[in-house]
Amino acid sequence: MVPTYNEYDNVEIIAGRIRRSVPNANLLFIDDNSPDGTGLLLDKLALADEQILVTHRPRKMGIGSAHLQALSKAYSENYAILVTLDADLTHSPENINTLISNLSRADVATSSRFLNKGDLDGWNLRRKATTHLGHLLTKLLLGLPYDSSSGFRAYNLANIPEKYFDFVKTSGYSFFFESLKILDLNKVSIVDVPMNLSPRTYGSSKMKLIDILSSVKILVLFAYETKFNRDKFRS
Repeated sequence: MVPTYNEYDNVEIIAGRIRRSVPNANLLFIDDNSPDGTGLLLDKLALADEQILVTHRPRKMGIGSAHLQALSKAYSENYAILVTLDADLTHSPENINTLISNLSRADVATSSRFLNKGDLDGWNLRRKATTHLGHLLTKLLLGLPYDSSSGFRAYNLANIPEKYFDFVKTSGYSFFFESLKILDLNKVSIVDVPMNLSPRTYGSSKMKLIDILSSVKILVLFAYETKFNRDKFRS
């Protein structure tokens, strides 16, 4: 699954690379009514390839809600594995099989930008600082050693009860650390997979200052709840 909002320049490239990397997989795009015409282009791609699926949403509804919608669809249609990645080409589709292969030792495999030196080479200073700050805060406040803000993940849905995701309440970027912490609390095995991530090729980052501040606020409140009321998140 690839969530999109104003990714017109990227979707055809990423679709081709995904189809070459995992030719037997179905590819779902969830587009939040992109004003740049991304949705129309995705429909053209889907007409040419029956393994490309497109869901159109009426407005910008949050990246976390797109991931939750993809999870719900995957469970309802009995997919064994779901892989999620961004449309901005920072996540290399050629690494999808690497993530999937790591599901032999854990039920969630998430790409990590912090295991090897140089995994953020080419990123601008602001993005590097934001990424490192997020990693530090999730380690300190949630006790998660993983790259908890990465959206490049593989899930072994056959071993993860769908009800665990019902505990996730946020629709934005906070989904990433919130879902990982909830899975961790429910004893789902997680593994970090070292991965070099490229800087964005076209377009601009969707994360604004207000998104960062909102995520930090949610993180602090969520950390408090998981420390003193953790049974609330367990099944």
